[in-house]
Amino acid sequence: MTSFKKLKSSKIPIALAVIGILAVVFFLSRRSSELPVYSPQDFNPELVDVSLQNVENHHTVADFKLTNQNGEVITQSDYDNKIYVTDFFFTRCPSICPIMSNNMEKLQQAFLNNDDVMFLSMSVTPEMDSVPVLRKYATDKGVIDSKWNITTGNKKHIYNLARKSYFAVVDQGDGGLQDFIHTPNFILVDKAKQIRGVYDGTNNDEILRLIDDINILSN
Repeated sequence: MTSFKKLKSSKIPIALAVIGILAVVFFLSRRSSELPVYSPQDFNPELVDVSLQNVENHHTVADFKLTNQNGEVITQSDYDNKIYVTDFFFTRCPSICPIMSNNMEKLQQAFLNNDDVMFLSMSVTPEMDSVPVLRKYATDKGVIDSKWNITTGNKKHIYNLARKSYFAVVDQGDGGLQDFIHTPNFILVDKAKQIRGVYDGTNNDEILRLIDDINILSN
């Protein structure tokens, strides 16, 4: 009888451990399903191009073609099956962009060993941010080439991406010579090219929330 009681009591911690593991798995899966999938109608209409404001279906970001800090062509295929964070910046920005770049570098470090997570920055002054300029900027900011692409490209293409794909800016425009956008937003994109969150890239609490959400998508 004594040995039976010992055997029974020894199984209790194992059972509790199994229950604990199952609870964690359930919690993570539940949270992942609760992380929103954004459609144009879910955003403040001011952030959405007028041509898309009434679209109700799940939105996926558009394909892109950009040039990175090493003069390499970067397309959506480089981010296939990746979770990534994108932002819009310019190298001469004296205000929010340095803070954003520093926070993006923190994210890079946080997910340094997670091959599923990458980062993408697009210049809003591509005519000024040439490849050599981007290369110096990337070096100064501690960019790891395999994790984070700092890019330039066609201005209208980049501005269309900001307005019609990532919903990163409030103001409307045509991507022409006088058009200019400036936004602190970080946009989280999942492996299915869906937007899963928008964050203030200058706010430490928002960066912590973004890290948490990336971990949710990674599980």
